Amino acid sequence: MQAQSFKLLRYNEDYSSLKDSSKSLYNKLKFLPVTTDNSIHLSFGGEIRNEFGGKIDEDWIKDQGYNYSILQRYSLHADLHAGSRFRLFAQLNSALESGSKYRPGPTDEDKLNVQNLFGEYKILKDPEHQLSFRLGRQEINYGSGRLISVRDGNTTRQYFTGAKLLYTTPYFALDAFVMAADEINFGVFDNRTNRQANLWGTYSNIKLKKARNLDLYYLGTRRDNAEFEEGREREIRHTLAARYWKNSEGFTYNLEAAYQFGKFGEGNISAWTTAIELGYTFDDVKFKPSINLRNDYISGDKHNGDGKLQTFNPLYPKGGYFGFNPLIGPSNLIDIHPYLILAITDRLSMQGDLVFNWRYSLQDGLYRPSGSFNTTGSGSGHRFIGTTYLLSADFQFNKYLSLSCGGQYFKVGGFIKDIKPLWANSKYFNAQLSFKF
Repeated sequence: MQAQSFKLLRYNEDYSSLKDSSKSLYNKLKFLPVTTDNSIHLSFGGEIRNEFGGKIDEDWIKDQGYNYSILQRYSLHADLHAGSRFRLFAQLNSALESGSKYRPGPTDEDKLNVQNLFGEYKILKDPEHQLSFRLGRQEINYGSGRLISVRDGNTTRQYFTGAKLLYTTPYFALDAFVMAADEINFGVFDNRTNRQANLWGTYSNIKLKKARNLDLYYLGTRRDNAEFEEGREREIRHTLAARYWKNSEGFTYNLEAAYQFGKFGEGNISAWTTAIELGYTFDDVKFKPSINLRNDYISGDKHNGDGKLQTFNPLYPKGGYFGFNPLIGPSNLIDIHPYLILAITDRLSMQGDLVFNWRYSLQDGLYRPSGSFNTTGSGSGHRFIGTTYLLSADFQFNKYLSLSCGGQYFKVGGFIKDIKPLWANSKYFNAQLSFKF
């Protein structure tokens, strides 16, 4: 088993190939027969992740000073297969925060919760056509994670409760789902299940020739108290989107566009986003440099106070899309993001990023990485938010243990200087040690 066998969604791992292998202790954990014919078997796995993060003037406030957090994640899962059609997957997760002079947020701490608990039944199990039904609590992650992400960068990961139908062929896959995002609390088994669906949709992937892919999807969402600079209202939003991408050796690309419509109170929603990411890896050059460029246009509200809404809602986005400790979320934003990756050795890689950030609309404000409203912006005539400088390194000790560290410097622009009269450039650094089995 190689390091990449550990999937982002651990329930996607398949260890059935170990049933005839030598019975080392590790292999027994990954494939443990319950019956003599192996028709019923268990697989166990988990993760231990510890992270230290230091912040200086983290909210762009002068003399706010130094703050730090020690973040811990402990996870354990079990996957029970009963015959060739039924499986039960369960996972516990503990996320802990200490050290900060502020109260931890829901992305930092959830002392103990059931992260996944679902049953899955294979209706069709032909290799050419597979159809499964999954019911229960489950993590989901689609595409590049711009709209639906498990948020692995956070200590707590996003999960949903609901039903999903999965259809796959060698060249086509389609998921249809109805989900509810639960309310996350800080204690032990105290998260509250939302009994009303607030996420539903379909996501498809079409495999084309020469490693190219086309994703087409629809997402529907509901929030009863959605907050934007336009105000706070009940929001029902529909998203239609397409993604065309290639992720293999040499030239890579990821092109994605989405349009949103619906209702915000009595007003209409009309919002959109486009994202372009291009890259090329020089495999025959020392350190195999990978040069990449990302550009996002994300709409904001055109006219503050008119009852209509043009602010894009990123739904459940990837928390670290714009940096290690991102201060800006993917709403009302234009960014240009070049970055370089170097493979120093087979185990060590380094990455440098530069991100320029502007507001899309001068009538709209700033939003957090989660997409929630942060601060008003209609009182400022400046568009430029600031520049983020990032440097990171990743070292893989072996297939189980890895170390990541990085630093981030945010140089504020005219907009931040307007909304923070006593402003300061922010700094952040972190180190993360992760063990998976």
